[in-house]
Amino acid sequence: MRTLALLLLGCGLCWGETTDECRPSALNIPGALHPCVHSDRRATFRLEAPEARKVQVRVGKDFDMVKGDDGVWTVTTTPLVEGFHYYSLVVDGVTMADPATRTFFGSGWENSAIEIREPPEVDYYLPKDVPHGQVSQRRYYSTVTQKWRRCYVYTPPDYDAGKTRYPVLYLLHGWGEDETGWHVQGHADLILDNLIAAKKATPMIIVMDNLNAVKPGEEGWVFFSRKLWPAPPPGAPAGPRRGLAGFTGATFTEMMLTDLIPVVEKTYRVLPGRENRAMAGLSMGGMQTFLTALANLDKFAYIGGFSGSTGIRGEFDPKTSNNGVFADADAFNKKVKVLFLGIGSMEGPGARNFSEALTKAGIKNVFFESAGTAHEWLTWRRCRDDLVPRLFSKVGGAF
Repeated sequence: MRTLALLLLGCGLCWGETTDECRPSALNIPGALHPCVHSDRRATFRLEAPEARKVQVRVGKDFDMVKGDDGVWTVTTTPLVEGFHYYSLVVDGVTMADPATRTFFGSGWENSAIEIREPPEVDYYLPKDVPHGQVSQRRYYSTVTQKWRRCYVYTPPDYDAGKTRYPVLYLLHGWGEDETGWHVQGHADLILDNLIAAKKATPMIIVMDNLNAVKPGEEGWVFFSRKLWPAPPPGAPAGPRRGLAGFTGATFTEMMLTDLIPVVEKTYRVLPGRENRAMAGLSMGGMQTFLTALANLDKFAYIGGFSGSTGIRGEFDPKTSNNGVFADADAFNKKVKVLFLGIGSMEGPGARNFSEALTKAGIKNVFFESAGTAHEWLTWRRCRDDLVPRLFSKVGGAF
């Protein structure tokens, strides 16, 4: 407890001096110089904890920190992959966030994060001197889950000043994240602001909801990391399944169709019909997107998955996969204006293989690969930057 108190009370002393070539992470709290990022993508972390016996930084893997005579622990990592990385400190076996950074809900709890930036000229997700839309929260009662829920809604520039109706993109986060992820970590609003200003995207509304949808008493998926839940004692009765094992997606689909879409279309100036409705998501949100949209093509004309499973298990068979939705390629292509598959190049060949299998079966699709990135937010920002110009446009469905 004494070590924890020193960490929190002494955070102002954690910052120290840094060299010119190690730039403070953009995600640090104001005034904090560490963690900082070197030009070769290594990162230096620093923490004052004079009474600690062992301190590590967990960013992808564990890096042991070295204690100086002044009680300050430091470490410089090996080069990190470009992009947004959750990380945590482990102090004498206790995992915690770094008091020198902002926290972000990811991997099931409030993590610290560090941004390994792209070159300075890359600014598609940064604020610019352009008209900006508005992100606001919307609370609504779900008759399916029998709970109050919250989503975040982006409305485009000039929404409040006009009477125009807009198409809608329903955009989902991944496992261990929540409805704040896309506009906080993903900069969804800034990406669309910049695309609209450059006349590269159709103005649209974006709805960012929470994947956690469980009916009262049912076994279901919750966000929390499995490490936070102790194993049940031998012989204990089965309780709610946690983590990926409990995910089915059926409740979210029912909730979305029964509660969320009607609330959005009643509350906002929305263009009606499937051709004005898109759904996309990252990782588990990609899985949910495919499970929901492919089963309801009368309601969605645009479908996107970023690093996400399609819900297919085993070998892809166009005649049987996803209840045979791909069996008639011509019929599918007439209904679905864009089927988008995005992935980071460091994530493996799964999405590319699936895209090629779809193409072989006659299913039109867009495959996008983010060069040099992994399963993290830079991959998903790039995917969305590529997908959005394809939505709700006569040229958007071109392959």
